[in-house]
Amino acid sequence: MTASATRGPLDPGPDDREAVLAARWRRLREGVPPALFLLACAVVLLVALVGLGWLLSKVLSHDAVGRGDADISRWLAGHRNRDLNEVTGVTTEIGGTLTITVLAVLAVAVAAFVWRRWREPMLVAVAVAGEVAIFVTVTLQVDRQRPPVRHLDPAPPTSSFPSGHTAATVVLWGALAVLASERARSALVRGVFVALAVAVPLVVAASRMYRGMHYLTDVLGGLLLGWLWLLACVHGIRLGVAHRALRHGDGPSRPPRRGSAVRHG
Repeated sequence: MTASATRGPLDPGPDDREAVLAARWRRLREGVPPALFLLACAVVLLVALVGLGWLLSKVLSHDAVGRGDADISRWLAGHRNRDLNEVTGVTTEIGGTLTITVLAVLAVAVAAFVWRRWREPMLVAVAVAGEVAIFVTVTLQVDRQRPPVRHLDPAPPTSSFPSGHTAATVVLWGALAVLASERARSALVRGVFVALAVAVPLVVAASRMYRGMHYLTDVLGGLLLGWLWLLACVHGIRLGVAHRALRHGDGPSRPPRRGSAVRHG
C-alpha cells in the first residue's frame, strides 16, 4: 500500500501546498505558521460575511431576495402543526450552544486520550471556537431583524444573519467526519460520519427556518461560514503538521496508518 493511500485528510504530502508554505516559514516558532494562516482566513471570512450580511439587511431587504426570504418564512409559519413544532423543538437544539459545547469537549477529550497527539483534538477545538468568534463578530456588525413571523424560540440578541446554530453544527459534525476519515478503519464508519456531517446541519437549518428564527439566506450564510471555516481549519492543521515535521528534522511523507492507536505528532 502506498503512502498516499494511507494518508489521512490531516496528513500533508511532501508536495502539498501546506508543505511548501511550511518550508517558507520554517524559521518561525512552532505553532506560529498555522496561527497566522487561520487568523488570515478568519479575517477574510469575517469581512466577506459582514459584507454579505450588510447587503441582505440594508440593500436587498426590499428587493426580490428580501421578499423571497419573507415569503418562505411566512409559508413555513402557515404550515406549522403540533407534531412539527415538537420535532423541530428537539432538532433545533442539536445546534444549540449547550449541545455543541458538550459534544465538542467530549470529542476533544476522547481524541486526546485515545490517539495521544495534538492534531485531531486541535481540529475540533479550533473549528468550534473559531466559528463562535467569527459568528459573534459578524452579528455585532450586521443588524438584521428576524423573520416577520411568530418565533417559536426566544430570540437571542444577536443578528438574524448568519445562523449560528447551523454554522456550529457544520463545524462540529464536519470535524468529526474528518476525524473518522483520518482514524477509522471501517469504510462504513467513515461513510456514516460523512453522511451525518451533511444531514445534521441541514436538519438544524430547516428547524431554525420552520421555527421562525432565520431566513433562508441566514441559514445559507451559516452553512457558508461553517464549511469555509472548517476547510480553513483542516488546512491550518495540515500546515502545523508539516511545519512541525520540518522543525523536528522529519518530512511530511510518512503518514501514520489509519486506525493506529497511539502516535505523537
